[in-house]
Amino acid sequence: MSLTAWSHVDTSTCLHCDAHVTPRFGRVFGDDRDRAHRCPECDSHRRLSRGSAAGVDVPIPDPEIAAGRHGGEPDV
Repeated sequence: MSLTAWSHVDTSTCLHCDAHVTPRFGRVFGDDRDRAHRCPECDSHRRLSRGSAAGVDVPIPDPEIAAGRHGGEPDV
């Protein structure tokens, strides 16, 4: 008989910014292992709802690298 150690996957933090995410957020928006690759702290809702939290590349500009909070023009 052999014992296999099960690896624990931490699903309580965002893989991108380490912010706390709820288990429900991981189940709804995360990947097939309930891991959140992005979260509301580091990404926009428009991108999250199109799959960025599951690790999917989306065509909407990333708010971290694009001008303005949600990929639009910066506020004056």
